[in-house]
Amino acid sequence: MSVSFDRHDDTDFHGAKLALFVGRMLVTILRDDRPDIPWPAHWDLPGGGREGQETGPQCALRETHEEIGLILPETVLTWGRLYRRKDRAFWFFAAHIPASAAADIQFGAEGQRYELIAPRTYLTRPKAIPQFQERLNDYLTDLSI
Repeated sequence: MSVSFDRHDDTDFHGAKLALFVGRMLVTILRDDRPDIPWPAHWDLPGGGREGQETGPQCALRETHEEIGLILPETVLTWGRLYRRKDRAFWFFAAHIPASAAADIQFGAEGQRYELIAPRTYLTRPKAIPQFQERLNDYLTDLSI
């Protein structure tokens, strides 16, 4: 599958998330249960806020490395879309890596734990972050075209 995101949109964004498929499973992270963070104790996807002048892919992949220990090249990204929420832009990417990469995951310092789950399970999980459920659904819908 070719990458379907426009790098010309990459100059003004706040953060990036990655729907990372390890084999057929999706990497999810249970956020810390603290009142000072958005979406405490909810299921999240790798990613976070932009640092400096990094690009959307650089942001998503840096955060993925920090959160689950995987160093991935930009070429692994197969899909991306820029979304706007509350007057801010956020990238959402998708990538697929072999199931064998699950052995290389090393959970970082943020969050309570990670789980590999079926992607459709994330769409119906009550404590999943709603906008990421919607964005994942957009990607899965595009795959079905």
